[in-house]
Amino acid sequence: MSIEEIIELLEQEYGRRDWEQEGEPVDVLIRTILSQNTSDRNSGRAFNSLKAGFDDWEAVASAPVECIAEAIKSGGLFRIKAVRIKQLLQQIEEEQGHINLDSLKSQTMTEAEDYLTHLPGVGYKTARCVLLFSLGKPSLPVDTHIFRVAKRLGLIDSRASIGKAHVLLQTQVPPSRAYQFHVHMIEHGRQICRARQPYCSRCLLRVACPNLLY
Repeated sequence: MSIEEIIELLEQEYGRRDWEQEGEPVDVLIRTILSQNTSDRNSGRAFNSLKAGFDDWEAVASAPVECIAEAIKSGGLFRIKAVRIKQLLQQIEEEQGHINLDSLKSQTMTEAEDYLTHLPGVGYKTARCVLLFSLGKPSLPVDTHIFRVAKRLGLIDSRASIGKAHVLLQTQVPPSRAYQFHVHMIEHGRQICRARQPYCSRCLLRVACPNLLY
């Protein structure tokens, strides 16, 4: 079964999802960092608290780490994230002259990704979330659900690292389908192809899966 066929089946199952910008690049960057190792609910609360507690990102960059940590404490690892957020905001301000990433809009996807991943605490997934959800570039973030489902379907080698998965899946998925693939693979991983006790008998992709478990 081809990638296109997989995307078509997932779209039939979960419905078409059209891209909508989820925020300015810096907002999406910070929100994605806050989402690491915690639930969407907790990271959303942390992000809203951070935005409410400071006038702008410049104010966050100049604030003591303890104040940032207090604002985001509803999220996991808030002390570590507070340090990273302060560091990367300061670095953006130093390099760009202000704290926004509008310059990424005119860059190629590779150039924009390279810039983002050189910032403190920003890996492939975080960078690609900014590219996909804020800038509308056909970049493909690979989260734990996509990583798991792609391995089970044999789209990537079972021994592949998360970094290698980003490279392999980016080359396999047509750019025009990157957003659909991302959101539907996550949905499928949450509902059907779960980490424990997946519902293989209910999976619409079971005919193409070499790793049926149940």
